[in-house]
Amino acid sequence: MKRPLCLFFVVLLCGAVKSPDDRAITDAKSLSSSMNPKAGLLPIDELFYTRIVAGPSWSPNGHDIVFSTNLTGRMNLWKVAADGGWPIQLSQSDDRQLRASWSPNGEWISYQQDYGGGEYYDLFAIPAGGGEPVNLTNTKDVSETDPLWSPDSASIAMARKLKTSATPNIAILDWSSRMVRQLTREQTGDHLWQPIVWTRDGRHLLANRVNVAYTDSSVYRIEVATGKLEELTPHNGQILYTVTSLSPDGNLALIGSNEKRGFGNVAVLDIVSRKLTWVTDLQWDAEPGSFSPKGDRFTYLVNEDGRTDLYLVDRASMRTTRIDFPPGVSRFEGTHGAFSPSGERLMILHQSSQRPADLWIYDIRSDSSRQLTYSALAGLDPDRIPPSQLVHYRSFDGKVISAFVWMPNNLNRDGSHPAIVLPHGGPTGQTVDSFNRTAAALVSRGYLCIAPNVRGSTGYGVEFQQANHKDLGGGDLQDEVYAARFLIATGYVDPKRIGITGGSYGGYMTLMAIGKTPDLWAAAVEQYGIINWFTMLQHEDPLLQEYQKSLIGDPVKDRKVYEDTSPITFIRKAKAPLLVLHGDNDIRVPKEEAVQVVDILEKAGTVVAAHYYSNEGHGFVKRENQIDAIRRTIDWFDRYLKGNPQ
Repeated sequence: MKRPLCLFFVVLLCGAVKSPDDRAITDAKSLSSSMNPKAGLLPIDELFYTRIVAGPSWSPNGHDIVFSTNLTGRMNLWKVAADGGWPIQLSQSDDRQLRASWSPNGEWISYQQDYGGGEYYDLFAIPAGGGEPVNLTNTKDVSETDPLWSPDSASIAMARKLKTSATPNIAILDWSSRMVRQLTREQTGDHLWQPIVWTRDGRHLLANRVNVAYTDSSVYRIEVATGKLEELTPHNGQILYTVTSLSPDGNLALIGSNEKRGFGNVAVLDIVSRKLTWVTDLQWDAEPGSFSPKGDRFTYLVNEDGRTDLYLVDRASMRTTRIDFPPGVSRFEGTHGAFSPSGERLMILHQSSQRPADLWIYDIRSDSSRQLTYSALAGLDPDRIPPSQLVHYRSFDGKVISAFVWMPNNLNRDGSHPAIVLPHGGPTGQTVDSFNRTAAALVSRGYLCIAPNVRGSTGYGVEFQQANHKDLGGGDLQDEVYAARFLIATGYVDPKRIGITGGSYGGYMTLMAIGKTPDLWAAAVEQYGIINWFTMLQHEDPLLQEYQKSLIGDPVKDRKVYEDTSPITFIRKAKAPLLVLHGDNDIRVPKEEAVQVVDILEKAGTVVAAHYYSNEGHGFVKRENQIDAIRRTIDWFDRYLKGNPQ
C-alpha cells in the first residue's frame, strides 16, 4: 500500500489542535447514531478470539521477526518471515511470555515469563530455530525482566527486583555460566532502574533511573565491568529525562524529556558535550524512537489527544517527514529498535477503534507499507463496529476533559437508551484510540460508552497529570460524573440507566463512584479495584507501596487523605448492584480488597456478586477468562440497565 510522506512543516500548518488548551468544546447534540444495515451484536468469541500482538524483535539478518501473540489463547512466542507468510509457534506455555529479544549472533531468543499472572518473571531462552526452552534464572522470589543482549551475545542485561524490595536494579547474566551479577545498587527505596541500550563495544550500558511517581528521571552511562555511574542529564527539580536509543558511534543519545513546560518532547543528547538539541517543541507528548543501524536516521511519535502520528528524521539535515498511517494509534516497535538491520525498513504496530493491533512493515525506499500479521477474525467486519469519536467537555470547575465516545448504530434520539462510563487504569494512564473489545461488545448491544481522560491522566502535561494528587476520587471522579452528564446531553440516554465499569484504578473509580455519587449509577462492574488505601499499603507489592505514597502521601501524616480517598469510607451508601471480578494472584491490588467490598455490601444489604479467577493476576490474560469476564459484565448490565432477567 502506497503511503505518501508529508513534510513536518505541512503537518504544523495543517494541524487542527496545537495544544490541549486549543481544544474546542463538543456540542453533545452533534453526536448522532448512524443508520447501518450491517449493525448487530458482535459475537463475543469473534471479539476475543481476535488476537493480541506485542513485543516484536528483528532477527539479526532481517529475515524473520519474533513476537508474542495469544493466537492459541495464551501469550506465547511466534516467528514469521519479514516478507510475510504463515507464523510458526516457537514456544508453548500456560503462562504469558513477553519481551522477546534475539541474540546478536542469531542463535537464541530470550524472553520473560511469569506464573499464574503473578508478575514475578523468570528469564528464559529458546533456540532461534525452535527447541527446548531454558530457564536462565529460576528464582521464585526474584523478578527478572527486560532482557537485553550484549553485542557479543555473551551477556544479558536485565532489571531485577526482589519480592521484598521496592527497587528494581540492573543486573548482568553471564550466558555461559548463568551467573548473575548486580550492576546497580539503589539506596533510596523509591527509584527504579531500566536498562535501555548497550554501547557497541559492550563496555557501557545506558539506563534510566526513575522515581516511582514517574515525575523525575535521569539518564546514566554505566561501566559494565565496574558498575561506575555517570549521570548524563544532571538537573535541578523534578524533570523527566529518559533515553531510548544510542547512535552507532556512541556519541548521540535519543532523549525524551518534559523539560519544556511539562510536556514530553524529543531531543538529541551529545554525550561528550552534554548539549541537548531539541527535535520537537510541542504541547502534546512526543516520544523518542530509535536510531537506524547506520545512525543516519531516527524516529519519534506524537500523541495528540490519544491519537498518534509517526515521524522519520534525517539526522544530517534534521529534515522531518511524517509516515502516513490511518487515524488511530501507531507505534514504532522492536526490542532493539524498529529499524531492520539494513535500516531500510521499519516495524510499526497499528490499531484503531475498528481494527485490532497488527504489525506492519514500512519500506523507507519505496514509501510503502505492508501488513504482516492479521489479528482479526474474518467475520469481524470493521464496518459493523461503531468507530470512536473524540469529544471534549467542561467539568465541574471548567477544566476541559477529553474523552472517546462510542455510539451504537440505529438508535432513536428519545432519551431511552442505557449508557456506560469506562474509567481507565493508572491513574497515570490514558485512554487512547485503540481497539477496545469491551467498548465494542457493549456498544454493539445498544450501550452508549464514554471513556474520559480525567485529571491525573498522562498525555496532557505534568500539571494535568498531577491535578489529582492527594485528591483521588475527588476532582477526577467529578470528571467521570460529567462524562455521564455529557452522554445524557446527547438526548439518547436515560439518566436512570447509567452504569460504570473499569479495572485497577478504573475499578477504584467504579467503587468511589457508586459510594460517593450513589444516585447517578444504576449498575456497576468493578475489576481488581482498590477499596481501602490502608489495607492496600499492607498487602501490595513494595514497589506499588512507594507509588501509592507518591500519590496520596504518608499514611500517618496524611491519614485524613487516606480516609477521604478510600472508597471504604463511602461504599455503604452505594445503591447500584455491583459485580466484582478479581484474580487470585494479583500483587498490585491483592484479593483482600475484593473480599472487603463483597463483605461490606452483603452486610449492608446491597446487591453484590463476585467471581475470582484462580490462574490470573492483575488483569485477565487467559482467553477463556477474558471471555468469561465480558459475558458476566454484559449479563450484569443487561439485567440491571435493560431489565433483562437472567
